[in-house]
Amino acid sequence: MLHLNSRPDLLTDYPFARLNTLLEGITPGQDPLICSIGEPQHPVPALVAPALAAANALWSKYPPVNGTPEYRATLARWLTNRYTLPDGMIEADRHLLPVSGSREGLYMIHEIIVPELKNGKRPTAIMPNPFYQVYYAGALMAGAEPVLVDATEETGFLPDFDSLPEETLARAAVVTLCSPANPQGAVATLDQWKHMIELARKHDFVLIADECYSEIYSDTPPPGALEACRDLGGSLKNVLVFNSLSKRSSVPGLRSGFVAGDPDLIARFAKLRSYACAGMPLPVVAAATALWGDEAHAIENRTLYQQKLDLAQDLLGPRFGAVKPAGGFFLWLKTGDGEQATRRLWQDAGVKVLPGAYLAQASADGSNCATDYIRVALVHDLETTRKILTRIAAAV
Repeated sequence: MLHLNSRPDLLTDYPFARLNTLLEGITPGQDPLICSIGEPQHPVPALVAPALAAANALWSKYPPVNGTPEYRATLARWLTNRYTLPDGMIEADRHLLPVSGSREGLYMIHEIIVPELKNGKRPTAIMPNPFYQVYYAGALMAGAEPVLVDATEETGFLPDFDSLPEETLARAAVVTLCSPANPQGAVATLDQWKHMIELARKHDFVLIADECYSEIYSDTPPPGALEACRDLGGSLKNVLVFNSLSKRSSVPGLRSGFVAGDPDLIARFAKLRSYACAGMPLPVVAAATALWGDEAHAIENRTLYQQKLDLAQDLLGPRFGAVKPAGGFFLWLKTGDGEQATRRLWQDAGVKVLPGAYLAQASADGSNCATDYIRVALVHDLETTRKILTRIAAAV
């Protein structure tokens, strides 16, 4: 009999597998419209195809784990400009590493930041609830104890990590904060980021800043962890920032992102990745370099999202609470019994959404802070979005 790693047994079914089970046997009442998954459907930027074509010969080369000097330099410039950082704060060859989409990076990073013991006990990995499921899986598989902190309407849809017992923070190996938050769209302030960095350095844990929705926002660009590092003296100690092109540039299939931050952690991560993963293909690196170097398409992309979010506010607000988020492209709608609302929308309206509870873990008493919500991904064109919102308004 095989003796296998038992940690995967602790993982629940992925949210979309649970959704398929929930909707099994239901025939949608109208032509299906899928907005359960955050997969951007905006047109691919025109510069992608020529960039890939120009690098066509590079498909014959094994890609280096750290990408290309041009890619890293472009990322350093983008981060410096986006977050108003002093020149030299981000060094292309010390503070940056490509990842094949933030998902695999967010998962794998736990392998280097979770020790066997922290202060003599099993380390904790602290994250929001609801949360991106990869945080949980990465923590579990690295041997950490996941600790979930509810992010509810009462807390501004951001987790109150200060509410945790001192003993839990003392065992923390990693704390993850997503801003703009998936799924609620809440944005952490600069002061909140600074406080989190100070907390990380006080308790000697790694702060992971998941900023993958940073370029989708309503009015003001969301502040980021690197800005907070700037204001705290410029050190990147204990901080890692993840971002990708999936949302900013509507190219989820390109699987291109980066991690930036503490140079000691970046070096350790690069060493692990040289063993554990294939580098980002060089034609993909070339296309990603072109995309990070261009803001015009990102502005156009953001404008399309704002038109759809404004439409959602007009058609749904204020029936479901605060409809329009500060950032991101998800609607986090308070419908009461998210599973029931999801089934009704699929059966009566042909609209597939995701119950909020599938993105959260229940507490010890069995309650789930996201039970009353559904998540709607506004990833389609404006007219399709109008159809989706009209059906939701009529059916729920």
